[in-house]
This record gives sequence, C-alpha cells and structure tokens, in this order.
Amino acid sequence: MTDRGSSALQQSKHSLTVGPSSMIWDEAEQSLIISVNEVSSLPIISPVKGTIIVKPKSITDVELPLTSTGTHIWRPFAPTAEIEVDLNTAGWKWSGHGYFDANFGTRALEQDFNYWTWGRFPVSGGTKCFYDLEFTNGEKESHAFNFDGDGEASLISDPPPIKKFKRSLWFVKRSTRCDKSSKPRQIKNMLDAPFYSRAAVETTLDGAKTTGVFEALDLHRFRSPIILAMLAVRVPRRRRWAFK
Repeated sequence: MTDRGSSALQQSKHSLTVGPSSMIWDEAEQSLIISVNEVSSLPIISPVKGTIIVKPKSITDVELPLTSTGTHIWRPFAPTAEIEVDLNTAGWKWSGHGYFDANFGTRALEQDFNYWTWGRFPVSGGTKCFYDLEFTNGEKESHAFNFDGDGEASLISDPPPIKKFKRSLWFVKRSTRCDKSSKPRQIKNMLDAPFYSRAAVETTLDGAKTTGVFEALDLHRFRSPIILAMLAVRVPRRRRWAFK
C-alpha cells in the first residue's frame, strides 16, 4: 500500500489507475482485472508485481450505512466471486473463491468508531456477511446478511452468537459469529498490525464449517500518537508521479 498524490490518479468509466497499478472492468468477460506494480514496505523491501482477476458471480445493488448520518457506507459489490492470483512471489499463484467490496466515508473512521469486526464466509448457495460495530459513544450495532447466488441480499434475523477467539500477534481482540456448539479459529494470518487483524478464519454457521475472510479494527489503538507515527514509517509515500 503506497500513498500517492493526485498527479498519480487517472479514472475513466471502466478503469482506475493509481501510479503504476490499475483496476480495469472488462465488460466482455464481466471481470475485474487488477494489475499490481508496487514495492513492499519494511521490513522486507521488494517488488510486488502481477495480476489479480476477480470474476463476480453477480453484482449487488446493496449499500449499508454504518452510521445513522451516512458518514460511512459499506458497499458489497460482489460478495460471491471467483478469483485468480498471479504474483511474482513463490506461493502467490492460485485460484479460488473471493469477493469484492469497498468502504466509503466522509469522516475519518476513528471519529465515529471505537472498534469493529467484519466477516465474509462462503456458504452453500452464496455468502454470509457480518458487521459488529462499536461507536465512539459506546453504543453497539450489528448487521448480518445472506447473499444468494444471484446476489440478492436478505437480512439474517437471528444470527449466531458472537464468540471470542485467540488474539492476534499484536494482541488485537477478535470475535466473530459462530454456532453455539462450536468455536472460531484462525486458519491463516493475512495482515497483522498494532490496531488491525485480517485473517482466514474457520467458523461454523448453521451446522456447516466454513472458512472466510475476517477483520478486526481497533480504533482505540489507532488514535495513539505512537501508532500514527509508526504508520508514517510503514506506509511508503510517493508525492510526485508522472505518467509516461
């Protein structure tokens, strides 16, 4: 992830280019082609190049306001998709199930939230997604959706209970939805930061085991001046960029 200035941005109806990397929607193939050409940050500085192709099973029209004022919105464009990954690092060429979503906002996350967890889990016939939020005033809110194979969304009126599981390497607290008789567990660590954890997590929903993508975001920690100073070192800055 690299911070770049406005000179590095180009956008059209079907493409978004930021510096040497881009996302292009292929109308003919109905797929999103993501071209990556970046340099990883500390502690191992190395080129990250390759292509990621996301093929949605369907495109939804769902937008979920995460705050009552609409300052933050979750947009699950393709909660169920196929993905092909081909990067320049050993072990980073594979295909499987995936998804494509985005968050939009008019305020900084730490202005409105203290903590949240999010999970996206493939199930028979589609996908289940869970958002469990804590706002800065201490109030909590939960959202649970089921997306069928055609992208149709329905609310889960009685979602499984929230269950804690092992903290991340940075001791970020973690919990997700799971059947009463089971317990979630991490299968693979994807990203570990002092305020954020992303991982492949196995849980049990409606009696069936499933492994999906999970994240926990601790904005109490993010607000710390120490963490903000660490981010300034961790995330590369490229202030100037000129397209050839």
